Amino acid sequence: MRLLLVEDDDRVAAALSAVLGKHGFDVRHARSGEEAIQALLPDGGPGFDCVLLDLGLPDQDGFEVCSRIRRRTATPVIMVTARSDVRSRIHGLNLGADDYVVKPYDTGELLARIHAVGRRPPLRPGPAPNAGPATPPSGSPVVSVPAPAAEDGPITLGRVAIEPSTRQVTVGGDPVALTRKEFDLLALLAQRPGVVFRREQIISEVWRTAWEGTGRTLEVHVASLRSKLRTPAMIETVRGVGYRLVVPAG
Repeated sequence: MRLLLVEDDDRVAAALSAVLGKHGFDVRHARSGEEAIQALLPDGGPGFDCVLLDLGLPDQDGFEVCSRIRRRTATPVIMVTARSDVRSRIHGLNLGADDYVVKPYDTGELLARIHAVGRRPPLRPGPAPNAGPATPPSGSPVVSVPAPAAEDGPITLGRVAIEPSTRQVTVGGDPVALTRKEFDLLALLAQRPGVVFRREQIISEVWRTAWEGTGRTLEVHVASLRSKLRTPAMIETVRGVGYRLVVPAG
């Protein structure tokens, strides 16, 4: 895999590049947001399989860089930063980041996350709207079901319509921009409305990993989905178990 590492600290970049190189990655280092954008342009050289993006860049904020990247390319973006607050994580995911890793991190987990986003199908570039959190409770049968197949037909859940073949979602007829994992999470839950999906199963199906630390990322994605679908109660939290999708009445 070819990686674009966007990091202004040369010592951090050198250390991380060395580790990634030992694991078979071809790493290019960009020291600023503008250098990263130029590297991702069609004439900027060979394409990249993933971007590791630091937020504290010298020329512009990493959030703006992520937004610019997403408008130009569907290349997966993993934000790697010391900003650990939930608001920053949600903002980064809403801008189109595929994952968010907080420093200091375990190298093994970072490698797993890189491989995970590399396995996801490509998504059309484009902006995404804002989001916010919510947390309702309740329960239902808990089962294991397969992940949604690409050939599945349209799914209509109240005002929400999901088209798996084109990976498009509308609410009341209005298009909603979702990140890769937000769509995969919604599509998974929508396969069996009312059925509780265990957290471990969701993480395995959507993130293709068993890393325990992914649980925090799952919570952020759920909060983002609730806001984007404009129906927070549609995704219920079943305490100690997982999540289920509830079709609103009316």
